[in-house]
Amino acid sequence: MSQFNQQKFINSLSNIQRARISQISNPSTPHHLHIFSNIPSTNQTLWQLIDSGASPGTIVIATQQTAGRGQWGRNWISSIGGLYMSVAPNISISQTPQLTLSTAWGIASNLQDYGVPVKIKWPNDLILENRKLGGILTETRINKKKISQAIIGIGINWANSVPDTGINLQSYYRNQSQPEIFSLEMLAAIVFHGVDSGIKQLSESGIESILPAYTQLLINIGQEVVVEDRIGEVVGVTNSGELKVKINPNPATLNTQSQIFSSEINLKPGTISLGYGQISRGVGE
Repeated sequence: MSQFNQQKFINSLSNIQRARISQISNPSTPHHLHIFSNIPSTNQTLWQLIDSGASPGTIVIATQQTAGRGQWGRNWISSIGGLYMSVAPNISISQTPQLTLSTAWGIASNLQDYGVPVKIKWPNDLILENRKLGGILTETRINKKKISQAIIGIGINWANSVPDTGINLQSYYRNQSQPEIFSLEMLAAIVFHGVDSGIKQLSESGIESILPAYTQLLINIGQEVVVEDRIGEVVGVTNSGELKVKINPNPATLNTQSQIFSSEINLKPGTISLGYGQISRGVGE
């Protein structure tokens, strides 16, 4: 596969921003774009650039990663043909999960604008036709209880090989008559615009303005989970990015009127791993 074309990305981004100027005020322009053929991790490389003085708005894109990072601390080899991008946003908030949720919503909604019916698996997976299209990893540094620096890493399957639980856009497009995304560079531009729009919405209007739309895209609503041997149902997400689970009453203990009503608990990211429709298990908070 040929090297990522920087000018093609910039042209695509300019076209997208002009077409959607009403969706976002003062769209961001990448300050510095660093393109690599093969690196361990775009997040790791971007942190190194930040430590060397890189400013917010810096982007790292790699054709291939040898030690990409994901949720639960997993590492994997990211094969040629996918989009592997890390962005350093300019934002100051106190809660990292809000940044992840906002970014996931921004990317998913922008892909939907281009005819890709992407959904979200809480908190940070992009789902297409019940398979994983991509994922988001947010890493932050905290100073005085505020995020002082952040990196948003995105991996999306374009034409790379994927496992049975995954899907890439090229295989999805085989059954579509009129694809609206024509290149990896265009995909990268759409994703960057999605990150930018999600962050701007979070900064200007707060997470409350995003959660309803995020929840509509969530595949987990109504999913059955088991938390400390109690059966529950996913009902939403809190303002701090926690999963809201309604715990069903235990018929064996219904000896008072108060026990008839279900209780609700919140689960932090990292305390439960949600599958694709099957029962999931986690730890209550």
